[in-house]
Amino acid sequence: QVLLVASGGGLVQAGDSLRLSCVVSGHTFSSYTMGWFRQTPGKEREFVAAFSRSGGGTYYADSVKGRFTISRDNAKNTVYLQMNSLKPGDTAVYVCAARYSAVASDGPYDYWGQGTQVTVSS
Repeated sequence: QVLLVASGGGLVQAGDSLRLSCVVSGHTFSSYTMGWFRQTPGKEREFVAAFSRSGGGTYYADSVKGRFTISRDNAKNTVYLQMNSLKPGDTAVYVCAARYSAVASDGPYDYWGQGTQVTVSS
């Protein structure tokens, strides 16, 4: 069983930065392409970013391109999401996910974590 545990969320002001982490256990981390999604009440889950399992390929939603950076450390079984220039519209529960595919894309994903809350005040 693959377990994903996200952390690093919090309450920040607009313009601030935050780094989320997601630790994966239960399987070979390097076998998975990793992604970040976010969800707010009443809205569909939104893709944020993905990092492929090989070759370092990344893929971002237009809404975060240039502000967010996804990275991974295979030695630590961890994927990160560095979020800069945060806006109130970035407020959401951020969830990490894993897919057994070499391609960084917005889906589908096979495993999901529990999420971490990010709140950006104006």
